[in-house]
Amino acid sequence: MLRTVFTPRMVALHLVTIAVLVAFVFLGRWQLGVFEDSGRPHATTDPAPVAVQTLTEPGKHMTTDKAGRRVTATGTFDADKQLLVAGRDDGFWLLTPLDLGDGTAVPIVRGWVASPSDPAVAAVPEGQVTVTGRLQHSEQIDGTPRKSRDLPQGQVETVSTAELINLWRGTRLRDGYVVAIDQTPPPAVAPKPVPVAAPTERGAFNWRNLAYALQWWAFAGFAVFMWFHLVRDAIRGRGKKEGDDTPRQPSSQAADTVAQPESNPR
Repeated sequence: MLRTVFTPRMVALHLVTIAVLVAFVFLGRWQLGVFEDSGRPHATTDPAPVAVQTLTEPGKHMTTDKAGRRVTATGTFDADKQLLVAGRDDGFWLLTPLDLGDGTAVPIVRGWVASPSDPAVAAVPEGQVTVTGRLQHSEQIDGTPRKSRDLPQGQVETVSTAELINLWRGTRLRDGYVVAIDQTPPPAVAPKPVPVAAPTERGAFNWRNLAYALQWWAFAGFAVFMWFHLVRDAIRGRGKKEGDDTPRQPSSQAADTVAQPESNPR
């Protein structure tokens, strides 16, 4: 049997089968990867920046589709109301209200600092500035927020519009906050920028790619099926050929008949 399985012709069949299996399995895995990627969130078209007043209003919650949009805000910072948002990557966010000049303000995350003694904390730009950044939803306070007395004066845990309204009394706040990307004119001492992702949308699974993956793997299974039958037929054919080539021995009865000729009766 081994001589039959390892003839040059059969060895070529084995090698071709292995190559086909590797190719089909790889193609199926590739199509499965395309299917998985189709369902992942992906970046949407990033529109040009718009004025923050067009997307937010005081006393109204910002809708989900506006999160991540690029906005511009022009006004003056109120340095006296600046807060530090604690627990942000082992440091603090600089959170400063920007008076838009229309009786409303928007919270601006100016950047990140490692400690409250960082020079950027006190270097709040004076005069009118224009901030370009990404609009974010107001953060939700969990069910067990720390009380304000647990944090030093001037620090908060979240950028929550509901909390800031109580802290910045007399300020009509727009919902949400803006993470600054650029500022004109630039600050004398700039904090480190806070990374913020562009808006994304959920992907829709492309089921056709999953069908293609299953199809390639079915081809691989069929290739194994055909290889098995070809090898089996080769072994059977070899066995049958060897059986035909074996000389037949006369039976004992036939031999006796030949050895004892009939007598002629007279």
